[in-house]
This record gives sequence, structure tokens and C-alpha cells, in this order.
Amino acid sequence: MVSGLELENKMTSVNNFNHNSIADALTQNGFVLVDPEMFSEVVDSSLHELNQLKMYWHHLPLDPYLKDRGNYRHRRHASYTISNNKITTAPYRAHWQSLENNQLNGGIQRWYDSPEPNLTVRTSWQNILLGITKLLNLVNPATAKWFVEAHQFRINTLSGTGLPTPEGVHRDGADFVGIILVDREQIQGGESRILYADGSMCLAKTLTSSWTLLMIDDTRMLHETTAITSNSSSGYRDTLVLTFHKSGFQEPKY
Repeated sequence: MVSGLELENKMTSVNNFNHNSIADALTQNGFVLVDPEMFSEVVDSSLHELNQLKMYWHHLPLDPYLKDRGNYRHRRHASYTISNNKITTAPYRAHWQSLENNQLNGGIQRWYDSPEPNLTVRTSWQNILLGITKLLNLVNPATAKWFVEAHQFRINTLSGTGLPTPEGVHRDGADFVGIILVDREQIQGGESRILYADGSMCLAKTLTSSWTLLMIDDTRMLHETTAITSNSSSGYRDTLVLTFHKSGFQEPKY
């Protein structure tokens, strides 16, 4: 069995900023961990500008679709297409995953509130979408455009425990997935895990610094995040999860 320390020593991270080095690591290993300073460079926004986005996680509606009947997850959802450095907001649509990818909450159309308008007009929000898209175009460019879904998540500890991925180890059904830690307060746990297709572990790392990016090739790797706990009912973990699709949004197949 590989220890957590050994896994951390083996993890793929990029310590010197270079778009090509990040792209190369993602291509070679199927995932890459980008620290906040490098993320700031990737998305062409200062950490101060990024920190101003945190306020938009304080009023996320409760997720009504959890089949475990939990009240620990809040979220908003938006869909975009991105091409030639231009972001186009897609018409309001449901989030959908197949049961194959999400056995707990998949198979149904889930209609979530859109992000607050004051968030989506901010340059730093748009820079996040464009910056990561540029990075992925170095790895495996889309033929015409990228189909991108943006998920704002807050996992709370009102009951003492919150589950970032109640479905367990999974794929999202995308080409690439970006998990960005926005904030965490008064919690323990929340370890991000990346696994090979056979279920063996290749990364176990707790993201603790705001604006750390974990970028995953969803066609090759599996992932999950462990439960968070707290002695305070006001503990929480905020993330922005971006899924990138080359051939279109996931839709029900009737």
C-alpha cells in the first residue's frame, strides 16, 4: 500500500510557470496540480482580483437533487461555448450526467440557478474560462469550440460532515475537468484523490490554498474528494468545477 507521503512525493505539480510545462504534465500524466501563483498567471488575473470572487459563493441555493436527502451541498450552474477567445453563454439548460458516470445522482435533468450576473461580468471570471481553455488547446484542441459547464459548489458542515463527491470515485463524462479551490473555512478533510482506470491511486492531496487548480483528463482518470468534517456548523469548502467537452454538452439520450 502506498502511503499518503509517498503519493504526495509522486504527484505531478508544476513549480515554475510555463504554459507548455503545465500542458506537458497534463498530457503525460493525465492530471496536473497548479499552485495559486501559477494559476494567477494562467488566468491573467491577480490573486487580489480572484479573491474578490469569493463573495459569490455565499448565497448559493441548496442542491435539491441529492438522492441521499443531504442538505450539505449548495450550487449554481452555467453553460458556455468558447471559441477563438470568445465566450458565449449557452441558453439556460439542465445539467445532466449518465448513470454510468454518476450512479447516485445521474440519469435525471437537474435544473440549477445560474451564477449571479455580477459574477459573470467580472473580467477575472471570464479570464478563468479563457485561460484554462487556452491551456487545453495546447493539450488537445477542440475542432470548432469547447462546450464548458461551470459549477459553483459549497459543501457545508451543518450536520458535522459534508460530502464533496457523494457519488464516490467517478468520471464526469467530460474530456477535461478543472477543480479549483475557492475557499475553505473551519474544516478538516476534503482530500482530492486521482485514480487510474483500474482504481489504483496516483494522487492524494488536500487542497488548502485558495486558487489551487487540479486539472484532470477525464477520459483517462477517475477522481473523488473525501468528506469534510468540522466542530463548527459554519464550516465550508467552496470550489469551482469546470468541465470541458469537445463534442457537445451531455444530454439525455431518449
